[in-house]
Formats: sequence, C-alpha cells, structure tokens
Amino acid sequence: MSKLTTIVILAGGLALSGCQSVMTGSTGRATEFGCIAGTVGGAVVGGFAGAAIGSGSGQLWAVGSGAALGAAGGNALTCY
Repeated sequence: MSKLTTIVILAGGLALSGCQSVMTGSTGRATEFGCIAGTVGGAVVGGFAGAAIGSGSGQLWAVGSGAALGAAGGNALTCY
C-alpha cells in the first residue's frame, strides 16, 4: 500500500470518527453500540497510523502499538 493511500484512508477515518456522536440511553450513559464503534474505530485508525509510521521489522510493533493506543483512545472518548 502506498503512503498516499495510507494517508487518505487515515484522514478519512479521522474525518468519519469526528462525526461519531456519543449515543446515550435512558440512563444517560453511552450505549453499547457507541462504545464498541468508538473502540473499533480507534483501533483501525491507530493501526493505519502505525503502518504509516513503522518500517522494516519494527512495522509490526508499530501497527500493534497504534491499534492498542487507538482502541484505548476511542474507548475513552465514547464510553463513560
């Protein structure tokens, strides 16, 4: 995958994740769907960012770390 394709996918994912609103249920807490969507979306965006940053034998570590940090960030933003 070329760097331009990775950048376009990453930018698109970030733009779409900005449109994700926190859905609240009757209790005022985030619904399960919003929580899962934020966590998975963050992992995907973080994985793409890690793939764009990493190179050589360290790329696998960069993808894994990016996905983990992205999932944690997405979870923190959409689940409370």
